Parts: sequence; structure tokens; C-alpha cells
Amino acid sequence: MHLWLFLRQIFRDMRSQKLRTLLTIFGIVWGTTAVILLLAFGQGLYRSQVKAMHGLGEYIVIMWGGKTAKTFQGLPKGRRIGLREEDTELLRSQIKQIAYISPERTRWNAAVSYGKKVFVVQVVGTNPEFALLRSIVADRGGRFINHLDMENKERAIFLGNDLKEDLFGEEEAIGEIVLVDRVPFTIVGVLKEKPQDSSYSGRDENKGFIPYTTYASMYPAKYLNNMVFKAESPHLTEYVKKRAYEVLGKKYKFDPEDDEALSMWDTSEMEAFFNAFFGGFQLFLGILGALTLIVGGIGVSNIMNVVVEERTREIGIKMALGAKKRFVLLQFIFETLVITFIGGGIGFIISYGIIQVFPVFKAEEYVGTPEISVTVAVAVTCLLGLIGLFSGFFPARRAANLNPVEALRP
Repeated sequence: MHLWLFLRQIFRDMRSQKLRTLLTIFGIVWGTTAVILLLAFGQGLYRSQVKAMHGLGEYIVIMWGGKTAKTFQGLPKGRRIGLREEDTELLRSQIKQIAYISPERTRWNAAVSYGKKVFVVQVVGTNPEFALLRSIVADRGGRFINHLDMENKERAIFLGNDLKEDLFGEEEAIGEIVLVDRVPFTIVGVLKEKPQDSSYSGRDENKGFIPYTTYASMYPAKYLNNMVFKAESPHLTEYVKKRAYEVLGKKYKFDPEDDEALSMWDTSEMEAFFNAFFGGFQLFLGILGALTLIVGGIGVSNIMNVVVEERTREIGIKMALGAKKRFVLLQFIFETLVITFIGGGIGFIISYGIIQVFPVFKAEEYVGTPEISVTVAVAVTCLLGLIGLFSGFFPARRAANLNPVEALRP
């Protein structure tokens, strides 16, 4: 019964002071919309950047040969360390925690032609695991190079999606023959378009990929450009890197503690930095939005003080008739919460509408797709509740502490 009376009283007061009520609710609507949109766009940008970063590969390590910086077992420093194809199998056999490993050699200026169209691009020789390491997925109807291609030294090529567009336009490419430095290759697959904002030798969309064995027969060379590997679990990456130094150090006779003998790019370190940066960025956006919402809460508190002033006589009558302080306190707190959550609800609806309309502007490539996560929704709801409680508590306490005799005095 008390709840029904509270609601009747609240909505009666809201109808009697429409302009004041609208302005009060507007402050909460504005604050709620601001905090939700800031966090939603921040989350969308974060996910977009993570997806683009994972276009290179998730938790992979790219390793190159380097130059020794320390003497070791009577050997001078300054020796070049070159990685060979057989080193991939050596590491695979010696380090059981490696999930995938792939050699990589690159022909930087290969001429790839189809008909009269000729493009000078990178052609990469590698193995089937490279696709798993580098987030390479074949578009519909195609595949990446496989183990049979490797065993038989097949002239099979997998094209980056941009290279395919340059050569074939909208036409089907799978099964067609292209020339790589005048050698015929059959196209077995085309890269499914992916975001990629980092690389160590250019974007995959502009490359061709062929079996390592075929590459080695066409372009004989002693050393790899690099190799790529991934640990079974991200937390094992440091251990695998350390073991790689030990295994290769034993083979090539360099100090396992010599960081310059091998160069490694651990993408998990980049991701850890990125997560920390965006965590701070999201916190900043959250604080900024919360401050906007708090300003709206201050406005609600000021309005409720005015309400208490206007209803002093009414409060005095209620207390004279036996209403307890607790009843008066709860009435004003509840009224503040209702106003706050009405404004918050409208803010949620407006934010959701903006997010649904946003794709029309075709800006996802730059700022990602904003999203209201469960965490954001719960956090904003809790913040609204706290603001409602604090905004209503002090005016409510003032009302509850009124002396009935003083309140009824004209």
C-alpha cells in the first residue's frame, strides 16, 4: 500500500511541476547517454583494434637470425646466425610446448602474371601451419597449401584477396593458372578479407603463398628469412622462447643469454601493452561519463531541496498525524530514485538507438562497432542507483528532521 501511495504522490508532483521535472530528468538523461556512449564507443574501438592486431596472428612469435654480441667457447662475438629450414623440425622435436611452427622465405620482387596483367609482389614459401599461425582463412571454395602440396612440390599458390582482385577483378580465380616468374601455378585458394594493422613484411592481402618445398626448388638459398611459432598456451610463450635460445645456441654455438644472437618479436607483449593502454583509456572515458552523470545528480539533489521547501507544510501535517521520520525519509529517497531511473531509462533507450543507427554512417572501419556490454549496463545501473540515493538522502533527511510545529507555522 505504501508503494502505491508513494507512486501516486510522485507522479502527482511531477505533473504539477512539468517543466522542473523535465529539466531534472534531462540532466540524468544527458549524463546516462554520455557515459553509455563513451564506454560503448570505447569498447567498440578496443574490439576493432584487437581484431586488426590479431590479423597478424594471436600470441605468435616471429624469429630472425641475428649477430652474436658475446664471445662463447673461444668463438668471437659478431658472428652471423642464420636460421635454416631444418631448424623448424629441430625446435619442434626439442620443445614439446610448441603448438605450431613454420619456416618462411620471401621473394620480394616476384612477377605474378595472368594474361596481360603483371604485378611485382611478394611470394612467400611456407608450410600449412602458417595459416594457423597468421590468421589466414581461405575464402569460399578454396584452401591454403597442404601437406600433399609440400610432399609433391606442387605448383600451387594461395593468393591474397587484393592480389586476386588486381589479377581477376570479380571473376572466379580458383583453378586458374598464373605465372610466378614465368613458372605456371594453379590457384588453390584466395584469402578471406581480414583486418590487419601490423606486419613484419607487408600485408597478407597483397602476397602469394606457395609450398616451401616448391619455393626452395625455384629459389635455392641457405637461410630462411624468418620462422614463426606459437606456444600451446600464452603463458608458456616465455618458456618456449628461452628454450629456443638454448636449443639453437647449442647448435650454432652461441651463449643462450645472448639476446642479440636471435631477434624475436613476441606479439603477446604488444597485446599486453595494448590491453593496459585501452584499459586506462576505458577508465578515463568511464570517469568522464560518470562525472557528467554526477552533475545531473547534483541537479536532482538541488531540485529535491526545493521540493522539500515547497512541501514543508504537507510534511508537517503528515508528521502531526503520526507519520514516522522513516516514512518521510523513504518517501523522498524513493521519489529521487524514481526520477533518476526514469532519466536513466530514457538515456539507455537513446544510447541504444544511436548505436543501432550508427552503422548507417559507415564509420566502423575507423572507430569500430560500438556495443553496450553487460558490464557497462550493470555499472551504469549501479551508478544511477548510488546517485539517486545520495541525491535524495540529504533532502530526505532534512524533510524527516522537520519539527511538525515549525512546519505548520504560517
